[in-house]
Amino acid sequence: MRIGILGLGRIGAFHAETLSGLGAVESLVVSDPFTDAAKAAAERFGAEVADSPEALLAAGVDGVVVAAATDAHPALIVACAEAGVPVFCEKPVARTMAEGVEVLKAVGGRDVPVQIGFNRRFDAGFVAARAAVRSGELGTLHTVRSTTLDPAPPPAAYIAASGGIFRDCSVHDFDIIRWVTGREVTEVYAAGGNRGAGYIREAGDADTTGAVLTLDDGTLAVVSNSRHNARGYDVRMEIHGFTDSIAVGLEDKLPLRSVEPGVTFPAGTPHDFFMDRFAAAYRAELTAFTEVVAGSRPSPCTIADALEAGWIAEACTLSLHEHRPVTLEEVRQA
Repeated sequence: MRIGILGLGRIGAFHAETLSGLGAVESLVVSDPFTDAAKAAAERFGAEVADSPEALLAAGVDGVVVAAATDAHPALIVACAEAGVPVFCEKPVARTMAEGVEVLKAVGGRDVPVQIGFNRRFDAGFVAARAAVRSGELGTLHTVRSTTLDPAPPPAAYIAASGGIFRDCSVHDFDIIRWVTGREVTEVYAAGGNRGAGYIREAGDADTTGAVLTLDDGTLAVVSNSRHNARGYDVRMEIHGFTDSIAVGLEDKLPLRSVEPGVTFPAGTPHDFFMDRFAAAYRAELTAFTEVVAGSRPSPCTIADALEAGWIAEACTLSLHEHRPVTLEEVRQA
């Protein structure tokens, strides 16, 4: 098949490399407002260059990967849907929930699959955790703990435009909690602090946060996030039931040091970058998209799925700023 890529920044170039190695992909068509980025990708992967999204859609592509800036996501998703071309778009669907809802409405009546990029759904550990929950082997759940700790904060320009830590970082935890447990969040309570980079505080955001989510069956989910984890990139999940407990991310590259006498775990070099931690998941995610394009499977992460994680982020952001519990129903009606 012939796949188009819109946006050749860090993640777009990474996706181009991944796609070029998939057996189902015969050729790539790339486009980026920065022509040097498109030319570099074309030279590296033997891709064809299109000078605009319109030209790319007219180039006979079977599917499109959107890795452009967030502000461009809504228009590009809708353009692909209107052209009848399946589309994979990195999260978020749009900068605001109102825009995201409009995108859902715009593509909802079209029989064109849209896949949103929540890569943890394709990580082997999280896949196994979901299977364990769904099989019932853990018994009734009572507690879930989900952690995302970045090794260092992103630059000030990113923070200023990100919408806050809950919308750009924690949203991955929110999505994977829903996906693994199969439950919805009904209420949140969030807190945060700033003991690191001053520009994060100046942007009105927190650099370290904690949130307690109440799921619709009474299970409690505790989410921990930070922009500062000097030992590396730490992504984990614990799931505790009345019959058994399991964990994702407890492996030798876990960026955590044990001080128990005689304990050598973890023994490996800590993960220090998200593309390292989730390299296999990204490949599985794009492989899934080629299957979506081929019509052999439905979208594994729809716009509606992405918006559900977004509503949780909205509720946590409001809770952080107003120091109170917030229901999902409240933010949906705001």
